[in-house]
Amino acid sequence: NKVIMTAPSIIITVDKNPGSGNFTSIQGAIDSLPLVNQERVLIDVHAGIYTEKVTIPSTKAYIKIQGAGAENTVVQWGDTARSQPLGTYGSATFGVDAPYFVAKNITFKNTAPIPPPGADGMQGVALRISGDASAFAGCKFLGAQDTLYDHRGRHYYEDCYIEGSVDFIFGDGRSYYKGCELHAIATGAVAAQNRSASSENTGFSIVNCRVTGSDIVYLARAWAPFSTTIFAYTYMENNVNPEGWFDWGDPSRQSTVTFGEYQCSGPGSNTAGRVKWSKILTDEEAGRFTSLDFIDASEWLDLS
Repeated sequence: NKVIMTAPSIIITVDKNPGSGNFTSIQGAIDSLPLVNQERVLIDVHAGIYTEKVTIPSTKAYIKIQGAGAENTVVQWGDTARSQPLGTYGSATFGVDAPYFVAKNITFKNTAPIPPPGADGMQGVALRISGDASAFAGCKFLGAQDTLYDHRGRHYYEDCYIEGSVDFIFGDGRSYYKGCELHAIATGAVAAQNRSASSENTGFSIVNCRVTGSDIVYLARAWAPFSTTIFAYTYMENNVNPEGWFDWGDPSRQSTVTFGEYQCSGPGSNTAGRVKWSKILTDEEAGRFTSLDFIDASEWLDLS
């Protein structure tokens, strides 16, 4: 099952202007598909700001959403963890439960404001991805606390822009980020990975990316005892906290997490002040994460 370049069987157009597309909303296009979808579907979303909350159920696999450029096609909503009954999970502007999902050249935005320090219930997810074997290229994810919920499954992100404040990439996915910009808009942390047991094969591999912003951030926080996040070949601006990593206030996690760096560059990459329990990865250790085998890409991802 190759997800990026396979020709679709069904093409649906979405345009905000009635009569210019098959549907005026993204959810309308998704709802038009059979409850159990087994055909390749391209939903071509024309330029515009689509203010709607979108959900793709688990039975509607093989959907590709394509915008007219991330600057031009935006889907947005403003829920927070406390504005609806399902907490952070339910706050997502765009939620995907189906496998073999692809998004290209579109922005996912949560319009909730940046929460003040210590605020409760203000998490606002732009996109939640819970389906396996899913890929994103040329997309933007805009929010503050908990922007991108990389919930579960194998995922690939290329040339994406991800913006937020606290834990703006979080979840228990097994995911590979390539050529992405991770931009902090407030003091916090880039990532919070939720691997809770040594038997779990999950983690975040962040390769050839850029960490930017004017506010100081940790590279990651240890959301769970076996939290796994590595940065390789990544340029880091001077907004990276010199300690690099945070144990979530639980020192017992220092001996079980996998937090590592490999051949990074930029003023924020200086490891002299890093916490002693983080790793400077060897070639062999880094190779496990920098290879696309980390997400079994040969089984499902086609970049031709």
